[in-house]
Amino acid sequence: MRNGPWIWFQETETLAGVQAAMLKFIEFRQPIVRDPPLVPESFTLLLEASREGRDLVPVVRQIVKGLGFDSFMCGFSTALRPNRSAQLYVFTTLPKEWVQIYDRQAYIEIDPRIPLVYDRTTTMVIWNAREFRGQSTEIDQFLRDAEHFGIRSGACFGLPDDHQNGVLICYNSSHGKLDMDTVQRNLGALFSFGTYFHEVFMRTVVDNGIPSRLRGAALTKREIQVLGLVARGLTYQDISTKLSVTPRTVKFHVDSARTKMCALNRQEAVALAVKAGLFDVLP
Repeated sequence: MRNGPWIWFQETETLAGVQAAMLKFIEFRQPIVRDPPLVPESFTLLLEASREGRDLVPVVRQIVKGLGFDSFMCGFSTALRPNRSAQLYVFTTLPKEWVQIYDRQAYIEIDPRIPLVYDRTTTMVIWNAREFRGQSTEIDQFLRDAEHFGIRSGACFGLPDDHQNGVLICYNSSHGKLDMDTVQRNLGALFSFGTYFHEVFMRTVVDNGIPSRLRGAALTKREIQVLGLVARGLTYQDISTKLSVTPRTVKFHVDSARTKMCALNRQEAVALAVKAGLFDVLP
């Protein structure tokens, strides 16, 4: 019996860029799609909802249900204008409460699914919570919180985008173990829907200049801590070593803080944090 996650391999470049923007939540209610590509007939519901400006959550939930899963997430970062730092975006059918918990607990640092996608040249990873239990108390807490929101197993894959940032697509299930026959039968549809949904999302964000709904959200303790270290002159690699996280995770925290503060770059984010007295509460 093979231990560890199931992985489908395809020829692809190493994924890099977005920090699996899973922490974040965006209400995606008035998308505009022009000249869409041909899509499978089962996805026309998404196209119709996009054209009519309807809430996509019920539509996406219905499509994902038909593919054998309970919830969906598409996360990425993109720069709306040249010479601007990327903003973080996420669409999810999961409750906002889960996204807030994920953000507040800095679960991006310990979510065991992240390295499965970003540290391998793969396009689909199948996982279940049982594979990760017992690795650490932090991971066990993450799994308990995730299970409360119906995330016990799933399928994830990444893909590059036009702005050289990574895109993370996740399908989640409330079942402890996926039906592999169903997954294999729907594998092509899972890839195509995730790819097509990202196309709809990118057209809405880039073509219409819609800012991330993170703007104005409160910074987490971790984001303030990371910005404080940036203010002291530490590099991402220095901070990575100090906090025992990857440089990619450090960049994610900085980009998240910058997006929330509507700062053009990390220097402006630090300046705004100083002005707001955020570093005064640091130990």
